[in-house]
Amino acid sequence: MADMDGFREANNFGLGKAVEQQNFHVKGAANLSWGMKDRLSRIFNPKTGKSVMLACDHGFIMGPTSGLERIDLSIVPLIEYADCLMCTRGVLQAVIPPTTNKPICLRSDAGSTILTNLNDNVVIDIQDAVRMNVSAMAVMVAAGDENFEAKTVANLYKAVDMGARYGIPVMGVTAVGKTMARDARYFSLATRVCAENGANIVKSYYCDGFEKIVAGCPVPVVIAGGKKLPEKEALELCYKAINAGAAGVDMGRNVFQSEAPVAMIKAVYAVVHENYTAEQAYEMFNDLK
Repeated sequence: MADMDGFREANNFGLGKAVEQQNFHVKGAANLSWGMKDRLSRIFNPKTGKSVMLACDHGFIMGPTSGLERIDLSIVPLIEYADCLMCTRGVLQAVIPPTTNKPICLRSDAGSTILTNLNDNVVIDIQDAVRMNVSAMAVMVAAGDENFEAKTVANLYKAVDMGARYGIPVMGVTAVGKTMARDARYFSLATRVCAENGANIVKSYYCDGFEKIVAGCPVPVVIAGGKKLPEKEALELCYKAINAGAAGVDMGRNVFQSEAPVAMIKAVYAVVHENYTAEQAYEMFNDLK
């Protein structure tokens, strides 16, 4: 373990300076293989370097939550407006049409619905990811949690090892437990731990100081939408994150639980890819709903 004596808080993030030696539209991917770059280019639009990911993997620990009772009715009609779909292998095989032709970020760890058993999460067989032709694998990491960190980090680097063998990128998903504060200090730690262990993408949460979190992470950071917010607030969250350097959003409840899901995902897309302000996007949402 690193000697923490004399440890100093990070402060030199080079904000406002472009990433050095960046000749590919996905941050940190310049030296990856052709297959990795191809899959990342399906997720992140080559013109903008950003992505609108639609998350519907909640059922793997929550069951049929509001808005996900019938994925064929709530999610499938939205897929055409997203850049990427994040789901589980069960939903992918049972519900998502193979003619969708959208990249899939596959939820690749699974465990008990009982939170205290989170440490027992296991990673799926890489052969399943290959057979389903997914563009990325998503694995949760509980950095800083004394009960869950070791196993979840082990799951991440296991997934990274397997993904590297087959050219499949891995997304580290930062978890927030009861003992973890939703602040820049924690998310800076969690995102960096994911990247240092080989994650090609990191999913995290927006908070004050988010620009430092992004600057300190050498791979793309996409934000989680989190709990359901009023549409205007969700679009403001999206706008602030993109302006602070996020490479996209991975939203679920703020889209499929919206009063007008198609209008909402179109408004989110406008913020991420078309430089809309939150106010312009909210006006667009109201016009379309």
